[in-house]
Amino acid sequence: MRSAQITRKTAETDITVEIDLDGSGRYDNRTGVGFFDHMLDQLARHALIDMTISAEGDLHIDDHHTVEDVGITLGQALTQAMGDKRGIRRYGACLLPMDDALVRAALDLSGRPYLVWNVAFPTQKIGTFDVELVREFFQALSTHGGLTLHVDALHGLNSHHIAEAAFKAVARALRDALDSDPRKSDAIPSTKGSL
Repeated sequence: MRSAQITRKTAETDITVEIDLDGSGRYDNRTGVGFFDHMLDQLARHALIDMTISAEGDLHIDDHHTVEDVGITLGQALTQAMGDKRGIRRYGACLLPMDDALVRAALDLSGRPYLVWNVAFPTQKIGTFDVELVREFFQALSTHGGLTLHVDALHGLNSHHIAEAAFKAVARALRDALDSDPRKSDAIPSTKGSL
């Protein structure tokens, strides 16, 4: 069973993440940050990961700690749920269009965290949400999930569309990478013998 539950509590946030990598994309995400919940819902739905996230954070300051700490906790849950990564495809990529936006995501579940982020937003906010937090989330997810992750926005005029396309593209790439490889279902996908 590729599932995990992680709780992370600090002076700034109290977060619980539950995931099932072999789910159907069901979600119940409640962080107190409406736009971020919408993005997490997209991540779960398009990665086919069942995901429940509850977060209480210092939103009276801003959304930064909550968004970053959810990325940390979700990355830790992903690492735990993958186990030794036996049988996975390991690599995934997606070129995702959403109206004016076109975003490419490619990732490797290598255990070697690295984020390449080439995404520019035409506005600083989507509603009340600071767009710089999109990168903060993916940096935390990459670092604590052990992902090499490249995200490139090739086109886009609308910040909401760019952000949503980024979450969906990463979700689809993650779905491909986590899928079982029918030709090597008992093997760890590395010549090193471990990831």
